[in-house]
Amino acid sequence: MKKILTFLFTVFITANFVHAQSTNPTYGLSDERDIYYAFTHADIWQDPKTLLKNATLVIKNDKIISIGSGVSIPKGAVIYDLKGKVIYPSFIDPFTTYGLPEVRKERVGNRPPQYDTKTNGAFSWNQALKSENDASRSFIIDNKKAAELRKLGIGLTLSLLDDGIARGTAAVVALGEGKENELIVKDKSAAIYSFNKGSSTQEYPSSLMGSIALIRQTYYDAKWYQQAKNKNIDISLEAWIANQNLTQIFDVNDVWSGLRADKISKEFNVNYVIKGSGDEYKRVDEIKKSGNTYIIPVNYPKAFDVANPYDALDISLAELKQWEEAPTNGSVLEKAGVKFAFTTYGLKDKKDFIKNVQKAVLYGLSKEAALTALTQTPATILNVNDKVGSLKTGMLACFFISTKDVFDKENNILENWILGKRYTEKEFDSIDVRGRYKLSLDTLKNWDLNISGEAFSPEWQLMRDSSKIKVSTDKDGQQFTLRFELKKGSGNYRLNGIFDPQNKSLLTGDGQTPDGKWIKWNAVYSTTFTETKRDSVKKDSIPFVGKLWYPDVAYGNVELPQAKSVLIKNITVWTNEKDGILNSTDVLISNGKIQQIAKGIDASSLKIAGLETIDGAGMHLTAGIIDEHSHIAIAGDVNEGSAAITSEVRIGDVIDAEDVNIYRQLAGGVTTSHLLHGSANPVGGQTALIKLRWGKSPEAMKFEGADPFIKFALGENVKQANWGDLFSTRYPQTRMGVEQTYIDAFTRAREYDQAQLKFGATKNKLTTDSPRRNLQLEALAEIMNKKRFITCHSYLQAEINMLMHVADTFGFKVNTFTHILEGYKVADKMKAHGVGASSFSDWWAYKYEVMEAIPYNGAILNKMGVVTAFNSDDAEMARRLNQEAGKAVKYGGVSEEEALKFVTLNPAKL
Repeated sequence: MKKILTFLFTVFITANFVHAQSTNPTYGLSDERDIYYAFTHADIWQDPKTLLKNATLVIKNDKIISIGSGVSIPKGAVIYDLKGKVIYPSFIDPFTTYGLPEVRKERVGNRPPQYDTKTNGAFSWNQALKSENDASRSFIIDNKKAAELRKLGIGLTLSLLDDGIARGTAAVVALGEGKENELIVKDKSAAIYSFNKGSSTQEYPSSLMGSIALIRQTYYDAKWYQQAKNKNIDISLEAWIANQNLTQIFDVNDVWSGLRADKISKEFNVNYVIKGSGDEYKRVDEIKKSGNTYIIPVNYPKAFDVANPYDALDISLAELKQWEEAPTNGSVLEKAGVKFAFTTYGLKDKKDFIKNVQKAVLYGLSKEAALTALTQTPATILNVNDKVGSLKTGMLACFFISTKDVFDKENNILENWILGKRYTEKEFDSIDVRGRYKLSLDTLKNWDLNISGEAFSPEWQLMRDSSKIKVSTDKDGQQFTLRFELKKGSGNYRLNGIFDPQNKSLLTGDGQTPDGKWIKWNAVYSTTFTETKRDSVKKDSIPFVGKLWYPDVAYGNVELPQAKSVLIKNITVWTNEKDGILNSTDVLISNGKIQQIAKGIDASSLKIAGLETIDGAGMHLTAGIIDEHSHIAIAGDVNEGSAAITSEVRIGDVIDAEDVNIYRQLAGGVTTSHLLHGSANPVGGQTALIKLRWGKSPEAMKFEGADPFIKFALGENVKQANWGDLFSTRYPQTRMGVEQTYIDAFTRAREYDQAQLKFGATKNKLTTDSPRRNLQLEALAEIMNKKRFITCHSYLQAEINMLMHVADTFGFKVNTFTHILEGYKVADKMKAHGVGASSFSDWWAYKYEVMEAIPYNGAILNKMGVVTAFNSDDAEMARRLNQEAGKAVKYGGVSEEEALKFVTLNPAKL
């Protein structure tokens, strides 16, 4: 008996102590009672697959203690009869800035560029890396915004600091009132990243490719930092390393950057959850292959105002396609088997959230998938699915009560319970008084009182024959007041009454007539109210949605072009080889390659299924045009101009597959483009060679097996000659300084390469003495090791000689001088060095350093034996490079066959 009493006493003390534990002091008298609530006769969605009909939910304090049919209700529990109501787990928004300070970017104004960080302390060298930020330390309850989100059924959010490339950790918080430490459900739930440097005023990075390079370098730095000894303390890197154990969420602004983030994740074996932008439907196949979970907004474009025909002309077809297709995003992802969650992020008016989720259901998203995206998936992403996201014994009491199916447009959310605390969104009572009553009131006879609409907010109306009079109501608990006017201007009847739960068939009370006379009244229940049953989404109301295009912009294709077997008959073939020009010749193409060139190929003898024959009589067939110097199809800026050397950035990371110039240049015969970094610095970024495969993804556009190149530049651009008075601090500022920049960079790269070779001899086993991997110097070392090749923006004779001398000093060759408008002066030296030329056809005198350019440049270089090409460096000119090649015939007497090679064979050689 003594043991039993001791056990019971311990249970009692423990139960109360657990409930009451807090570091907060008690002022006055304490109240540590357990509070029980029971919600009966409700339809309860325990999880997206499980609906409990006519069930009971019992909570104790902030936890669920029982759920189901026939559960016992604790003595003293507050009971809510929810007959006809529905209970759902509170929704979870996995990407918000709720409760955190707004990020304000410093106004830069008229000031010199800032190259070093302004962050004081032992933090990262780059202001955009804020891994040490901890949202839970900055979180402050915002009752107004919390109430706004609760009205949507949301009970919890992931709250993050929306600033920087590495944004630190985010916290899961409950949308209640009280003290911050009581509402933080999980303090470090996820680490957040983006390509946007946010409030950082530091120059680097200034482009999308720079942001990608910074992230990649930071991953390598973190790996090195863990092994290095005698290291400088870096709080940001230490936080970056610690944060790798959390959910990794990457914020992007379009579907293409989502794929860019995935590419980084594969390189570093990191599993990203991608916070997308709502256009994932465009490339769902690639997203499916990535395996990433997505967080998607529902900020669908509004319908455009086309009342003014001139305004209508400004709306692009791409914008119209997005307006039409954006609501399908959820259903497209569901059909592809991609896991996703919904977020309010990006909505100008948060009230549109539920409405837009309902719209997603209208456009084909299943209700189960929609509910999963609002509850279980975000809970799983944030590693709190053992606490919230479904309604099970032991989980937190976070749920809301609605009048019907939450995806029904007529639904109303009545209450949202957060951690066991009630937050009323719309007043309701468990007494349903809807129906038709016979009203007895003073001299008013034969009037019906009709009560219809929603049970929680019914509509009252007096009716007799064809007469209908609206009745205004005020309600306070079970008491109510009715006001109505029989004729306009005759004055109001004012009736007071009370709902009697024991006698719902009779409404009674007293009141006053318009002349102030006190009267008694009653209304006797006569006819039952019948709610009209209907589907929340009618099949015939599903809107028409056009087909997805590839790309999903103007001139896109409904289906991607497929390789065919084609026989072109009787065409004039420009071979670019010793055979020269062949008249009335046949060309057979199969399996993506030229299989045969001959006269009189017999199609019937080929036995190739699906062979298509084209009559080419009177037409010409040439090799596809190759643009050696192009800046099309580059997203997020063509320059990373923030530093003198940015060899770590890669154009291949930022290919823009939707650039209409791809389509336009195809129409001009261009099949291959060499995409170059701009000329803002002596060493720019790594280049990308692409096939103009209109409609393909960026990765699918890349030329398979292409040698890697890098863009260098000389002249006034790199020394910032015309950048303005503020740009006078970055080295180099003179042409002499440019030479020293190269010498210093290659010297450091050679030392780096030697250290890496020594490290490689240890089979790359990381130790405390391991050298840091440096992506910038790695690319320069590849040049010296003849694994990467230079194409260099150039004009003046002296600088051309200078770079060849630097190359000779460090044992490599310059591959291509582009522009090279004074190349005719040094053609013999270029020939000796083995460098090619990619020039303009006839540009001259458009700035000081091209004052001595001549249109005979290409012909002279070609005659000297230098491999010579003409490039565009201009999206418009690239559409007519065949005509640019023709100028070599006029200026210098180059033959037509040889001139064609300037835009086909020669750039291929370069």
